[in-house]
Amino acid sequence: MSSQRSAVDVRSLARRVLDIESRAIRELAPRIDESFARACELVLQCKGRAIVTGMGKSGHVGGKIAATLASTGTPAFFVHPGEASHGDLGMITRADLLIAISNSGETAEIVTILPLLKRLAIPLITMTGNPRSTLGEAATVVLDVAVAEEACPLNLAPTASTTATLAMGDALAVALLESRGFTREDFALSHPGGALGRRLLLRVADVMNSGEEVPRVGPDATLAEGLLEMTRKSLGMTAVVDDAGRLLGVFTDGDLRRAIDRAVDIHRTLMREVMTAGSKTIAPDALAAEAVHLMEQHKITAVLVVDADRTVVGALNVHNLFRAGVM
Repeated sequence: MSSQRSAVDVRSLARRVLDIESRAIRELAPRIDESFARACELVLQCKGRAIVTGMGKSGHVGGKIAATLASTGTPAFFVHPGEASHGDLGMITRADLLIAISNSGETAEIVTILPLLKRLAIPLITMTGNPRSTLGEAATVVLDVAVAEEACPLNLAPTASTTATLAMGDALAVALLESRGFTREDFALSHPGGALGRRLLLRVADVMNSGEEVPRVGPDATLAEGLLEMTRKSLGMTAVVDDAGRLLGVFTDGDLRRAIDRAVDIHRTLMREVMTAGSKTIAPDALAAEAVHLMEQHKITAVLVVDADRTVVGALNVHNLFRAGVM
């Protein structure tokens, strides 16, 4: 900045933008009316896909709205209105629905394709700042996204209007999500990649140690035998199980420190004497993210995996979760 004065001016201008855009969103609330409910109903009744279209900045917003719909249970994609007149209209079928975005409601590229939409007899939802426009009059339902002013000081560049449209699109997507009973599991299926997908899809059974990799000893094993089992399996703990493999307790590094403080004889002391009964466990079909939460909540670094009969079927520690990418 050339001066302190200009820095203050820039901050003031930025705050003005945020004030105008937040006001534009707040003013949408009274417009969530019967028209909005009807728009939701049309999308829910649609046997095909929700096709979103828009030109320029409205097109960029439309792309995001289509992506949000698709990832929350409503099959959707974006069609560029300029390309629609040159072959891409073939993407639209009689089973589909069109969401057309135009602040003016007079976008030529969209108005041009109205006759074909009428011939296909598909529902048209219009998001516009001018309900009395050509698109508004042609629409099955109009969602009014008009704003009092743009955040642009020239009142020209789409700013508050695109923000309001984006917010209305989010409101529509979330209302549809709730109406469909869309679950976290459904969301995970459309987001298999990256950290989010791993957190929503990976189960404890996918990341745990199992079979011979699980440290376990009987209650009458000596402490020395328990320590040897802990060392061999490298999980910082061992399960103490009965003859049927059901969990009786766990012996961890913390239990070892307490045993050392008591100066016990590792060759004479039995595991039943030094184990911790009632240890924290998790089910194999639980999300790996739940194991992370369990460890963080109880400040532990490893946990045993048991089935409905309390039979030990696995074990995992923070290293398993780090390798799986859920921590």
